[in-house]
Amino acid sequence: MVKERARILVVGGGYVGMYTALRLQRRLKQELRRGEVDITVVTPDPYMTYQPFLPEAAAGSISPRHVVVPLRRVLDRCHVVVGEVTSIDHAVRTAAVTTLATAEDGRAAELIGYDELVLAPGSVSRTLPIPGLAEYGIGFKTVEEAIGLRNHVIEQMDIASSTRDPAVRDAALTFVFVGGGYAGVEALGELEDMARYTARYYHNLRPEDMKWVLVEASGRILPEVGEEMGRYTVTQLRRRNIQVLLDTRLDSCADRVAVLSDGQRFPTRTVVWTAGVKPHPLLAATDLPLTPQGRLRCTAELTVDGTEHAWAAGDAAAVPDVTAAEPGTDTAPNAQHAVRQAAVLGDNIVHALRGEPLETYAHRYVGSVASLGLHKGVAQVYGRRLKGYPAWFMHRAYHLSRVPTFNRKARVLAEWTLSGLFKREIVSLGSLEHPRAEFELAAGGKPPHDPSDDPKGSS
Repeated sequence: MVKERARILVVGGGYVGMYTALRLQRRLKQELRRGEVDITVVTPDPYMTYQPFLPEAAAGSISPRHVVVPLRRVLDRCHVVVGEVTSIDHAVRTAAVTTLATAEDGRAAELIGYDELVLAPGSVSRTLPIPGLAEYGIGFKTVEEAIGLRNHVIEQMDIASSTRDPAVRDAALTFVFVGGGYAGVEALGELEDMARYTARYYHNLRPEDMKWVLVEASGRILPEVGEEMGRYTVTQLRRRNIQVLLDTRLDSCADRVAVLSDGQRFPTRTVVWTAGVKPHPLLAATDLPLTPQGRLRCTAELTVDGTEHAWAAGDAAAVPDVTAAEPGTDTAPNAQHAVRQAAVLGDNIVHALRGEPLETYAHRYVGSVASLGLHKGVAQVYGRRLKGYPAWFMHRAYHLSRVPTFNRKARVLAEWTLSGLFKREIVSLGSLEHPRAEFELAAGGKPPHDPSDDPKGSS
């Protein structure tokens, strides 16, 4: 039995937030029914994004709605609040929350009290003060960004096909990706694959006309799959006429010209920024202990170090890796750990409420898989290295097993099956970004204008 009525606040609806709340509502089913426990999930989006599927969503292999999991359906015994936690005062156990309603009413943030706090806001893109990045850079962390990038790439091909200006054509067909981690390599691989296929439907475009560039500041890409597989990936990308520039940084992309640290310049309308993430800014607006890197200092039991009734996991938490050979090592901030940490975190909250001993999180990293496009991939699992079709198949099988809910598994599998039987979709729906533009123009108004849509990038 739970000692007393407990109000549990989960901040974030990503991997850790959703899986922790799911675990809690399963383990505390009777307590929830009797009103002894209340679980509130505050999240900026009413869905959880399965980020490993973003590259395939961008390539059109999976529908965007199947990459996300609706939280209200999955967490049917929790209170889901769509909003942002702006600050936390754990000393008095309150969180300041802004929602669409508070903005409409003109009210300040609403205070939510809690007894147990789960901090899982995740991370945000780590950017640098590079000239032009804010104006022209494209992120790749959300499903909206993935679909927007797909539309953008196809629109660049439309521009190149219809212009007579060789400078505009070359800039439209040059695609620069910054960051050689999972997000950058997989997004580049899938989109290059899609664009090469799409080119067959343009009478005056060939795959050889397009220039794809991967910029990585370190001396290797995909460090998670090992040095040998990283070198193999570089070789495979270069065989596809993709320029892989190691030990190179992006110095500027102002005026739609990507200027690199080695002196190369690429006039381009597409700069995709995937150069890492940083802790969510919310963590700095709490009274909880942080590491020098800005993450929550946690114990192996997933409690916030030196603080009662506060828990954390995932990207926001520095969790000791008890399986590491070197002391002081933290678990890597990736999905493999986040999902497993969420299960232990949920169980430990139940243990704490019932006065039981806590469990220690221990998971030895088993390896990684990465897709490089249709039927192409690399993998290192339990020390075994796979490449090509076997690695690509393992990538799909692994992530199909991990995507939440049977509903999503069935839909994704059905789409993969259909994509094997029919041709790719090559439609761009860029007008979705301004759905009222045509009606405003018909009604005598002025449609919204995006400077990035101009062929020369001028306003």
